[in-house]
Amino acid sequence: MKPVKFAFGLICLLILASNIRMMSHWTEARGVWDDVCYLRQAHLFQLYGIGGLDTDASRDEDHYLQGKLKEIGFPAGNRAPCHPPTSSGKYVLQYPPGTGFVLALFPQGHQVVPLYIGASLIVCGFALLAIFHAQSLSSALGAGVFGALAVLMMINPAKDSYSVAPTMAVCAVVGYLTALWLIKAKRNVWLVLLIGLLLGLSVNLRVPNLVLVAGYVLFLGIAFLRSRTAATFVRGLIFGLAVVVGMVPTLIANAINAGNPFATTYSPDDATAPEINLEVLNRYLHDMQFGLILLTVGSAAWLLRTGRGGARQVALVVSGNLLVNLIFFLSHPTFTHYYLVPIAMLSAWSLCFAGAMQPRESGEQAPLGQAMHV
Repeated sequence: MKPVKFAFGLICLLILASNIRMMSHWTEARGVWDDVCYLRQAHLFQLYGIGGLDTDASRDEDHYLQGKLKEIGFPAGNRAPCHPPTSSGKYVLQYPPGTGFVLALFPQGHQVVPLYIGASLIVCGFALLAIFHAQSLSSALGAGVFGALAVLMMINPAKDSYSVAPTMAVCAVVGYLTALWLIKAKRNVWLVLLIGLLLGLSVNLRVPNLVLVAGYVLFLGIAFLRSRTAATFVRGLIFGLAVVVGMVPTLIANAINAGNPFATTYSPDDATAPEINLEVLNRYLHDMQFGLILLTVGSAAWLLRTGRGGARQVALVVSGNLLVNLIFFLSHPTFTHYYLVPIAMLSAWSLCFAGAMQPRESGEQAPLGQAMHV
């Protein structure tokens, strides 16, 4: 098994090296509106510190936004893109502040490349960790193939939006912690807190990342209803509070820009009620994301059938998360090439580490109902 681990580890490192070489030639002026908006948030943080949470379009004293829009050929005099109007008449950035904050950690003009390289290093590191954890030939092969795919995806589709790269890194970390919690440390409330905090922080990167908590909420909620113990209640409470604490930057930004922590800064087109759209469904069916979802659904079903103890609990969390996220995004009126990527990657990382950590020894399978006890 060691030669297999070594071979896949080398493949992941070679893909990482190729990615870094390609990323080092990327430009920050590729003519995309979203890019300008994320970079403007970073610029506001670098200018005003915490005051950069106020994203009113009128705060452009140094003409940074105007200059960036001119670079991409945006018509002069038009309202800035990604800045929908609020009820107070202001035009503010619709995106949460997290991606801009991460970009602001790097010098202006050289922000995107280190963001992607840093996220790629994290993803590759966890791919190597999954390969190292594998305790059977099949789990080593699974971890190796998925790890190589995960590193490769840091180019496509992660390049489609600056918010996807850090989200991919968070999914890798949370996937590992989920398997670690349910397989090796079920009573460790610190892991529950850390998982909730990271998922809450991911909302600052992309607001739809909030839906990633659904499977955990279902799992912890059902576990409490079945056992009615103080321990399961405390775990659920800690998880919920950690998620809210992680979301605090976005709640503050909403209060500043939209007048209410729970008011959206997105335009009405992005905040419409869910409805089934056959055109959107058809586009997902013909997109790479459909293949990723099939992979995770199949892996979750296999682990539910063959897994033991904590591994089956990981599959239960993933199953609930997939169900809620698919309902949410497939009923959203807008299609993109990356909307389903976060749930697919979080699910795949969780299942990958669950398969790698699961002991080789055989044993009796617990009934699904019993598997809900934590």
